[in-house]
Amino acid sequence: MAAAVPMVELWRGGRLESAHAGHAVVCDASGGIVAAWGDPSLQIYPRSSCKMLQALPLVESGAAGGLDAPELALACASHQGAAMHTGRVARWLAALGLGEADLRCGAHEPADRAARDALIRAGREPCQLHNNCSGKHAGFLTLARHLQAGPEYVDPDHPVQRAVRAAFEDMTGAPSPGWGIDGCSAPNFATTLAGLARAMARIAAARADGDARARAAVRLREAMVAHPELVAGEGRACTELMRAMAGRVALKTGAEGVYVAIWPGRGLGLALKIADGATRAAEAAVVALLAHLGALDPAHPAALRRLDAVQRNWRGLETGVLRAAPGFPGPGLHRRPAVSA
Repeated sequence: MAAAVPMVELWRGGRLESAHAGHAVVCDASGGIVAAWGDPSLQIYPRSSCKMLQALPLVESGAAGGLDAPELALACASHQGAAMHTGRVARWLAALGLGEADLRCGAHEPADRAARDALIRAGREPCQLHNNCSGKHAGFLTLARHLQAGPEYVDPDHPVQRAVRAAFEDMTGAPSPGWGIDGCSAPNFATTLAGLARAMARIAAARADGDARARAAVRLREAMVAHPELVAGEGRACTELMRAMAGRVALKTGAEGVYVAIWPGRGLGLALKIADGATRAAEAAVVALLAHLGALDPAHPAALRRLDAVQRNWRGLETGVLRAAPGFPGPGLHRRPAVSA
């Protein structure tokens, strides 16, 4: 098993203050590893980075026939609970004859400041619509309705989750070694980093004239790049970086330092895991890798906010810089043919 490689450093006062190591894999649609840093066989939980895979059964089953692109983007989203997110999810549920109480994701405070302040002023508590996964869960409920299945759709043995696992394993290319419960109460199926990158490459290479799964993959990736503000939110890395690449690449973050990218123009999928789970390092590393691959201009303001990023304190004084570790990304370790997932 290869060790994690140094990826991101924080410097303050001319001294190295923090360092983040990780693993990354780039795959093509054949499953071949184009380049790798660290250990491609590392088993991980993809967390929210795999929401596109969790949404595949929703679309390929025909259950999403009445959904538009914004709703499909929300099915793939880790949104911040702004009005544009919660309002659409509420209307989606209402169209099903359902409501917030039918969700099983739990409630948390919205990350969107305006939404949070509005709740405080109104003396209201956040509800499940504010959960960053409420769009994914609306998708689960839509599929459950289509399958005429029961309301406890997050149960690992529920038909919805059995369909999700089947799609996940097919796209990653191997049986999942197990699952854990995610923050939104749904099962999160483990895979290798190479398996996750392979799944993203298969989404990238999918064609609108392909089979039902391929057509579903195309609808989901196109919804993401058409509505980046729904996938995350204003000021968020996924949203800003997708805009910076003018819709050429779909991006999705996951908790504990996971990031994925889907590049249809090249038929490539990228998966990244920061060993210590730091989000800031995952964002910086994915910027470095996308720039290295030629997908992202490293001088774009959205890139510079996350890599070669000057750190400032509350008085506006420059305190340090977040930058790539020496030699990263470099060429990476080229690996062909595909390794086992």
